[in-house]
Amino acid sequence: MQHQRIRRAELEHAWERFLTGEPPRPGADLAPSVRPEVVESWSRAPVDPWSESAPTLADVDISTRWRESPLRQPVTELSDELGRIADDAGFVVAVTDESGTILWTSGCRTMRRRAEDMNFVPGGCWAEDAIGTNALGMALRTDRPSTVFSAEHLVERLHDWVCYSAPIHDPRGCQLGVIDLSSTWQRANTLGLTTVRMLTSVIETRLHDTWKGGDDREARVELRCLGRSQVLVGGAPAHATLRQFEILALLALRPGGFVPGELAAEIYGDRCVAPATLKSEVSHVRRLLDGQLAARTYALLEPIRCDAVDVLDALSRGDVVAAVEHYQGPLLPQSEAPGIVAWRDQLDVAIRNAVLGSQSPEAALALGAVNPYDSELHEHAVHLLAPTDHRRHLAIGRLRVAEAD
Repeated sequence: MQHQRIRRAELEHAWERFLTGEPPRPGADLAPSVRPEVVESWSRAPVDPWSESAPTLADVDISTRWRESPLRQPVTELSDELGRIADDAGFVVAVTDESGTILWTSGCRTMRRRAEDMNFVPGGCWAEDAIGTNALGMALRTDRPSTVFSAEHLVERLHDWVCYSAPIHDPRGCQLGVIDLSSTWQRANTLGLTTVRMLTSVIETRLHDTWKGGDDREARVELRCLGRSQVLVGGAPAHATLRQFEILALLALRPGGFVPGELAAEIYGDRCVAPATLKSEVSHVRRLLDGQLAARTYALLEPIRCDAVDVLDALSRGDVVAAVEHYQGPLLPQSEAPGIVAWRDQLDVAIRNAVLGSQSPEAALALGAVNPYDSELHEHAVHLLAPTDHRRHLAIGRLRVAEAD
């Protein structure tokens, strides 16, 4: 919390300097914690920093727009889970269309009341040119997940907020809107951005299924990337390098796809790698998929079965037992690609927390077999199993080994 207070104070000082001085160039040294993309956003948005709230677009029928939105079905199916995530964390969750107009909200009642004061409700427009620098508008403009903390917002009334947003795409790669988690700045959490990315992936997966017109045919390609690396094409094993497994996994986890620069960042991070290197790897993956990989935006043109996606889908349904059945270990454990590492951590945390919050001894035993040195999991299994259940001896044995390690 102390670190956040210091960061907030630095940002407030930089924001005041920006308002009283000449607009700086992107990357200008206003303060160590002001990011270049924030400075650029401050400079590009001709918005009154003393605005009271986001505007409501005239002549917009939100009910009709939401009813006709391709996001309505997947968001409605996930609404209970979305509301629970936001409520438990003290956040409000919102979904917008491609213009930045909020279509749906849910979450913590206290935060929703505070959000209403800023028109953070269905009908409110949160594009950058409407309300200045904010995570929803930045995610829409850059087409990348975005975080905006406290005084990084251009409008002063938003300085008490922290927001995490990620764009949502259809299977063609077209942007449909964003999903956002927002709360007071004191609740800033490094998992915020990870959470919205996971939610985006789940929504895009469901959009992909709908896009295929409900086709129930078995996927021709199956990717097994949890605790192992195997790809099956038409039921037969196919050869792929670790790099190609990384690309396949990222594409499966984000059906909306990536522009080349995004995929390069997910694979190589900050390393300087020639564009031709990635193109060559993608070409190999395209051949593996018999050409079913879009070229301009790297996105799958046919569904593939992926165990990591199966885990996320089961968790989104609240089916912890099914999620554990699909979970065979960490995502591509040998990979050091930043995008894979982020998804690996996300999946590990999600499945573990789900099991520890579940009353299913089967789930605890199954995940305990994958994570033999996790004493908390074994303790949970022992607690859930009746003294007469012979499986309790197995859980106790695992607990003793974990404690002795």
